[in-house]
Amino acid sequence: MLRGLDISDMLIIDRLELQFQPGLHVLTGETGAGKSILLDSLGFVLGWRGRADLVRQGAAQGEVTAWFDLTDDHPARAVLDAAGLPADDELILRRVNTADGRKTAWVNDRRCSGEVLRALSDTLIELHGQHDDRGLLNPRGHRAILDDFAGLDAARDKTRKTWRAVGQAKKALAAAEAAMAAIREEEEFLRHAVAELDALDPQPGEDAELDTKRRLMQGAERIREDVQRAHQVLGHDGAEGAVSDAIRWLDGVADSAEGQLDAPLAALSRAMVELDEATDGIVSALETLTFNPSELEDTEERLFAIRGLARKHDVAPDELAAFAEDLRSKLSALDAGDADLGRLRSELKAAQSAYDTAADKLSAARRKSAKTLDKAVMAELAPLKMERAVFETQITDDDPGPDGRDAVAFTVATNPGAPAGQLNKIASGGELSRFLLALKVCLTREQTGLTMIFDEIDRGVGGATADAVGRRLSQIAASGQVLVVTHSPQVAALGAHHWRVEKKVTKGMTTSQVVPLADPDRVDEIARMLAGDTITDEARGAARALLSG
Repeated sequence: MLRGLDISDMLIIDRLELQFQPGLHVLTGETGAGKSILLDSLGFVLGWRGRADLVRQGAAQGEVTAWFDLTDDHPARAVLDAAGLPADDELILRRVNTADGRKTAWVNDRRCSGEVLRALSDTLIELHGQHDDRGLLNPRGHRAILDDFAGLDAARDKTRKTWRAVGQAKKALAAAEAAMAAIREEEEFLRHAVAELDALDPQPGEDAELDTKRRLMQGAERIREDVQRAHQVLGHDGAEGAVSDAIRWLDGVADSAEGQLDAPLAALSRAMVELDEATDGIVSALETLTFNPSELEDTEERLFAIRGLARKHDVAPDELAAFAEDLRSKLSALDAGDADLGRLRSELKAAQSAYDTAADKLSAARRKSAKTLDKAVMAELAPLKMERAVFETQITDDDPGPDGRDAVAFTVATNPGAPAGQLNKIASGGELSRFLLALKVCLTREQTGLTMIFDEIDRGVGGATADAVGRRLSQIAASGQVLVVTHSPQVAALGAHHWRVEKKVTKGMTTSQVVPLADPDRVDEIARMLAGDTITDEARGAARALLSG
């Protein structure tokens, strides 16, 4: 609820501070006194797009501050939270406009953008008038207005939930179909590659093992001849035989040598042992170096096959086994794909069915509530002297979406049998104002804590009709706060709080001020509205009658 407004150096306002209460506030004054300037200033601090030349002539900058009370569940708190701004029981908006057009805004002393201000304003203030394209005159918002009137939040949330489920199911099916299509495009390659890999069956580490074996066999052909020669030199026909003969010869004469040959014989025995070990090692090496020539060919053939497949598939040789497993997984997915697609199609069908059911229920509830709303608005039109007009909430089929499959539009026909059309295209200025008021009365019956502004909504009406307008404004204000700019004495008389907007010229400078009126001053102001510049006793009497009524 709006609690206060502080304006400095805006248009013809030098300094103005206003405080507001719950109930119906009426702003009156002569044409041109500055009533629209007050609304322009409020719109400025709320981030609304309006006129650019707002700074008072000669001032460096203009500034507007507005403060509001916030309940614990006020929707403005969600906007503040999303913007990372502090929230308290009091919300203070401040916006500055420099003479060169630069604008700066603060929310609770924290800098913010104009977009944040506009988002907050949607939760704080409703503006209604003949040129209001943000509210009841905007057909794009009629469906949401009908839903709020009918209390269809739960049904709408269910429809949105099922719509999201349809979207998720479609996305999952499309992804699966795309994956399947990609796999099917390479199915022939997959089957050939898997068969080729399965036939070869490469193992991790096999490339290095085969390479070592190949190099060993290739080297064996070069060194085996020398090893064989060494074996011959050391064998029975070589060193081993010679040492054996030497031991035999020395052993035969050792007894006659008086111990002189004991040491040489011992050394030769040790040498014989070493020769035996060397010969055994050489024999073992010869056995290792002995291979079937076809074995080298087989080793090279497998090594080259593994490396060829690795190059073909652009993977390391040791990764061929894992690569083969990946290809097998794709083939398995392909083989099981039809079953998966069938399951996903069934899930999409179920999700679509759930959405259709929720959307149908929402549509039925809307059509039922539309009749209730039409009846309620028609009942309000009669006291507003529009008993011949026809108000109808038209519901037509629309493309499916998160909020169902309905297009909703409020239409009017000013006379029975006349064609129906949008509110702002069929009704005249005065008629439009009364239509908007009747509709708003019906829409706010269950709402509390609203702050609404009606800008000359009583234009073109007078007498009993103006009185009916005022009483409906008062009815709306009973559970909230209403500010109405009015030229109607009947409406002004019903205000709980009365402000007069007036111009004053000081030293050639025109300024506008807003003056709160006590009861005696209200009599004169309403008398002026009734009689014009010359206030008569009869006009004062009529004013007192209006105030007492």
